[in-house]
Formats: sequence, C-alpha cells, structure tokens
Amino acid sequence: MKPFEYSAPKTLKEACGLLGDTWGKTEILAGGTDLVTSLKQRITQPSRVLSLKHLKELHGIRNSRGSLVIGAMTTLGELAAHSDVRRHFPALVTAATGVGSPQLLSVGTVGGDLCQRPRCWYFRNGYGLLAQKDGVSLAREGENRYHAIFAADGPALFVSASSLGPGLIALGAEMVAAGPGGATRSIPATEFFRAPQSENEREIALKPNEILTEINVPLKGLKNGIYEIRHRHGLDWPYVTAAVAFGGKEGSGGARVVLGHVAPMPWSVPAAAKLLNTARPDEATAARCGQVAVEGARPLSQNAYKIQMARTAVKRAVLAAV
Repeated sequence: MKPFEYSAPKTLKEACGLLGDTWGKTEILAGGTDLVTSLKQRITQPSRVLSLKHLKELHGIRNSRGSLVIGAMTTLGELAAHSDVRRHFPALVTAATGVGSPQLLSVGTVGGDLCQRPRCWYFRNGYGLLAQKDGVSLAREGENRYHAIFAADGPALFVSASSLGPGLIALGAEMVAAGPGGATRSIPATEFFRAPQSENEREIALKPNEILTEINVPLKGLKNGIYEIRHRHGLDWPYVTAAVAFGGKEGSGGARVVLGHVAPMPWSVPAAAKLLNTARPDEATAARCGQVAVEGARPLSQNAYKIQMARTAVKRAVLAAV
C-alpha cells in the first residue's frame, strides 16, 4: 500500500483538527474492516490515517433523555449483546448479528458500518464511485445483478452497504457529528445517506472535516424488525433488506418501512408505512405492504429478481416485528 502518516489523537478536538476540507487526503480508522482492505487495494490512497481508538467518548451505550445513545466506536458485537438494545431494538440486533463473522462482530464498529464505502465491484476494481469509463456507465451497460432498482436514474447505481442504516432510519434515529473546534451537529438518519452526483462526493452527509461520534435512537416503544435475504449466512452482504417500525396499536402512527441494498441510500417507502399506520399488522397487511413497497422499482438489465425479494422481505419484516 502507499505509505501514509498515522495519527492516534487522544481528544476529539485534536482529531477534528487533523482533518482537512477535501475527501481522501485523510481517512478515518475505526475497526478497519473496510479501510485496511481499501488501503491494500489502493482504492483510497490517503496521506494520513487517523485512528479513533483512544477517543473513549465514542465508545459505549447509555440511556439519555428518552433515547439510547450509541457511541460510534461501539463494536457490532457490543451492540448486539447490550440488554437495552435487545429489549427495545430487535431490528438492530438482527442487523448486527447478520454480519455473521465473530471476527467482524468483535472489531467492526457501528460508525464504520454506517460510513463504509460501497461494495460495487466496479468501484472496488478501480473504476470510480460512479463506475464510468469514457462517459459510459459500466453498471448500466454491463454486469449489474447486485445494483440499484430504485433511484437508478442518476449516475450512482451502487447500493448502500450499511447493515444498520435501514433499521436506524425506521427507528427515527439521529446521527451526531463533530467538526472543527469540536462543534457538533445532528443529522437525521433519513438525511445521513445520499446519492453522490460526482466522483468528488461521498455517500454520506458528513463533511470531510467531521467525525461521526454517536447515534441517538429514541425509545418510543415501537415494534420493529428486519428481514434480510442473503446468498449465505455470514461474510456476505444481503441481496435485499427490509426494516420496519410501527406503533403497537392500529392507527397509532409513526410507522416507517425502509428497504436496504436496493438503492444508493436506504430506501424509505412512505406508502407502505401508511398501511401500517392505518391497518392491523396481520399477514394480509404485511403482504400488502410488500406489494406497495416495490411500486416504482426500475430494475436494470439483470436485477429484476430483487423486486420479488424486496416484496417478500417487507412482508417478513412486518411479521417479525409483530
């Protein structure tokens, strides 16, 4: 890999001060499960790698003002094992344990999962974030069986790789980022992921000089669940994910239905959520939610199979939450 400067600051303010205003010059190291591979393959070639391992305030899970606060450096294993997470957010437990590998669970972090780069094989083989060559979209014209079926009219055709993203959006979470001087700002989970329009952008709403510090998940007593469809259990990413959250009683409101691995960002489906707000969440309603959730899908040449998978995943996520 290309040589780089390694920094391991001991305060958040110091860490933020080492970041610049341009993506790629400094890369943040959390668990390293994605970054180390990217460094070896020269997908990214930073001049500095900034480790967060000494920032104790980014670790752990606590209750605060009606929310569960999850530090960005909390490992996926710690998240899945935490008693409050298991009691209130089974969707997050399913998403975390779905990673499958004990090694990844013990090293990979919550923040790393949310900020990981796309798994698109064009991107991973050096063709850039938007996978274009001589002005032609390689994903649109070539092998695209794992690419987007929603929001596929723009230049970004990869799918968001985050396992936790759909569940956190369904649960109404907020991300907290620290920037220059230690100043913080909150970003709704619905706005954290985005579809880049150029190679100089990233797939998240963080700025190059910001660090994700914590995730706040409100304790609203929502029923919640996730269903993933995978080729194999562990060491793989799902073909399709569905996350749902809704009130315990018919008509109580607050429902969300979010699809994962079908668009450049987790894909919210308000029409399906409306059904959960107004109807009894039984098997018939779950099936209707699945049908509504895939309306408007625009598959590429090789990934229409994802429509049926998404339909089924939504139905089973609703039933899992019930």
